[in-house]
Amino acid sequence: MKLFLYNYSVAGNAPVAIRTLFISLLAVATLLAPAQAAPASWRSALPAAQLAGSGDFSWFGLRLYTARLWRSGATWNWDTPFALELSYHRSLSRNTLVQASIDEIQRLANAPLAADTRERWTSAMAAAFVDVRPGMRITGLYLPGQGCRFYVDDQLRLEVHDPAFARAFFAIWLDARARDGQLREQLLGAAGRE
Repeated sequence: MKLFLYNYSVAGNAPVAIRTLFISLLAVATLLAPAQAAPASWRSALPAAQLAGSGDFSWFGLRLYTARLWRSGATWNWDTPFALELSYHRSLSRNTLVQASIDEIQRLANAPLAADTRERWTSAMAAAFVDVRPGMRITGLYLPGQGCRFYVDDQLRLEVHDPAFARAFFAIWLDARARDGQLREQLLGAAGRE
């Protein structure tokens, strides 16, 4: 570091070196600082949440998780916040969760995802998810026009400021073309059908 500053001072650019160092330190501090405080629990972000419906997801006869859809309005729709809670009954790796999610997002997309979009969304899910074991919960909070938040056992894990990602992610369960149509119907309940 002394050599770096010395070289700049010899060239008569000491103020430039100090300014560059200050800007670099400020950028690192900004990246490491916590984001704007989001509620610690999804329930405090959606205080009037009502259970819309619930159901189990099974794969080859193995019950993987129970899903619960919590809505804030009288009915479920894409224009109001909601939460989708997955309570796991089996151990699954983070990589399995991410890969299954991105595969379903791609399957539901009208066109192939751009490589940079796929990479960005995959990275977001890898940061949001954890290896799960029986009894753990991952809850996604959908915020229309803003994005979403992911909570692991009611602790905020990640906030994603990307409305397109949020819509594509929750469509895995709530789109009319969802792979498990019966689970979708159970989640939406009689009051929340589109």
